[in-house]
Amino acid sequence: EKREKERDLQGQSVNPPDEYSVRLVNGTSSCSGILEIFLGGEWSESVRLVDGAGFCSGRLEVKSSQSWVSVCESDFDQQDAEVVCRELGCGVPVDLQGGLYGEGEGQTWDKEFQCKGNETRLLDCDTSDRKNNICLPGHTVGLNCSEPDNVRLVGEASRCAGRVELYHQEEWRIVGIEDINLYGKYVSAVVCRQLGCGTTISVLPGNRRTGTSVYCNGSEPGLRECSTWISDEYRMYIEPQVFTVICSDLLVQPDFYLTDSMGGVSRSHQGPEIFRGYSFTITCSTQPQYPGGSFLFTFPGSNRTQTQTQPAVNHSAVFLFPAADDSHQGNYRCVYNNYVFSHNFSSESQLLFLTITASPHPAFIIRHVIVLLILLTVIITSCLNYKVKTFI
Repeated sequence: EKREKERDLQGQSVNPPDEYSVRLVNGTSSCSGILEIFLGGEWSESVRLVDGAGFCSGRLEVKSSQSWVSVCESDFDQQDAEVVCRELGCGVPVDLQGGLYGEGEGQTWDKEFQCKGNETRLLDCDTSDRKNNICLPGHTVGLNCSEPDNVRLVGEASRCAGRVELYHQEEWRIVGIEDINLYGKYVSAVVCRQLGCGTTISVLPGNRRTGTSVYCNGSEPGLRECSTWISDEYRMYIEPQVFTVICSDLLVQPDFYLTDSMGGVSRSHQGPEIFRGYSFTITCSTQPQYPGGSFLFTFPGSNRTQTQTQPAVNHSAVFLFPAADDSHQGNYRCVYNNYVFSHNFSSESQLLFLTITASPHPAFIIRHVIVLLILLTVIITSCLNYKVKTFI
């Protein structure tokens, strides 16, 4: 039967692909390999990144007269990098550096690229003559593009937890695994890394079998480099199981802000300042992802760092300091903790540095006096206007 199908396919006439069609070749599936573009009646890849961790990182090479040449750092800039990353189906450029992935062999590209940043292909960009005919060692372009935004976790309150979905052929498709116990840890490791969600905490099996089957070895920078089986013919033999991934960076970073009721806070180029003897309050808060949890608050003390813990009420907690003194100068931090999916998770805020000053500055006092005078003037004016209207 298989030979019959092969003969039928060989006997069919196939129309040539459209100009600028793309395909991936020499990979493990139709969704991995080297990018080729159909141009001028033939398939021809024009750029590639080599010696990197995946398709989206490596030393830049351009095809010239059927051979591959490197590009010199002085002939390539950020806008050129945006075009290359887009042409390769990757995300935005995150690192552009000469010599990042070693030196190429042979000659370098003999033109300077002048892309505007919106071109489809690097070879569509304008070029000019090079300023220097020699590319010194350590200056061939190395480029890291972010992984494409083609993977997401859905169905949970956090972007770092949920059912895995893969964007393929202009639609989001559910991802499944043939054997979760055997392959789940590898696929989830790639997903968490690609999404910037840390490492895998757990992989939970779903209650149905469907979707696009994926296999990873765990070292791939993104799901794009993993093997995928999309076809219905494959599903006749193996039914992939849907699964949920929980990554370590489940909780968003908490925020905190400083308030006072006595006007004892001022701002300087070094950060907030508190006047000695004035009270102040620091509020820790987080987005409403999961109910409950608590805030661990660290702050400077007389001899060592102090800590306080309060439960999260409406996703926040308030820490009051009745009178500021010199021991309160230093770094403050909020840590939000919560027990979710049978695991303890935590997320730290940024550091806030407070300075304790001796007394209000003259300019600070003058500013407050002016504000009080303005308010008093407004009140008196309002009262006079009211009396005039009443008398009339």
